[in-house]
Amino acid sequence: MTEISPAKASELLRLHQAPEILQVINVWDAITASVAADVAGVKALATASHSIAASLGYEDGENIPAHLMIEAAGRIAAATSLPVSADLESGYGNPGETVRRAIGVGIVGANIEDQMRPLADAIAQMSAVVRAGQDEGIDFVLNARTDAFVKGGDRNPDDVLADAIERGKAFLDVGATTVFVPGLLDEATVKALVAGIGTNKVSVINVPGSLSPARLQELGVSRISYGPWTQRVALTAFADATAELIAGGALPEGTRPLN
Repeated sequence: MTEISPAKASELLRLHQAPEILQVINVWDAITASVAADVAGVKALATASHSIAASLGYEDGENIPAHLMIEAAGRIAAATSLPVSADLESGYGNPGETVRRAIGVGIVGANIEDQMRPLADAIAQMSAVVRAGQDEGIDFVLNARTDAFVKGGDRNPDDVLADAIERGKAFLDVGATTVFVPGLLDEATVKALVAGIGTNKVSVINVPGSLSPARLQELGVSRISYGPWTQRVALTAFADATAELIAGGALPEGTRPLN
């Protein structure tokens, strides 16, 4: 495992504050981290909790034990010289301690979910994460996630948007770097989030049908991630290759050896 890396933390913070949008590629083990890091233009990586859990036989949603998630994140951090942010779900019951342990294995940023807890409780958990980074002496990047849209259901969209903005501003006030608002967001919603939370402060996930990175940059978004979709792309290619081989075909042309 790697050790605490103040330089990587400062670099990850710089990438979030830069005017250019940051695309973090989500990985789930050492080999995907190594492959992604070798692609020109990739500047930072992020783990995907869903993907790590699935690779180890667990359902998403903190069903995987925290120590296994942290061990996996540490192996990813050790496999690359790039800064790595970890998806640590809601912090496994103790977000400050979970982040402290993650920092100890080389992680320099994290997603922490509010899961639409009462706002005071959500602020407390984000504050604990910020303090953990300060206590470890690094510029830890908290990508504070609000599940306002994920859990919005059939609520009035204006109320959902207002919740996301209120929570995002509160998380920034206690030291979060950016506010992660997952969901399939249209342009009007992204504009409203940026106007309400701040330019270069909103982080989104891109899924099929999402706005392009170029357009998101124009709208003032700070960061794009891809969650479990990178694993789904890989598994789709694996399933297609398996079907081709079983049908008597050959391995795909252009398949590259791994170092």
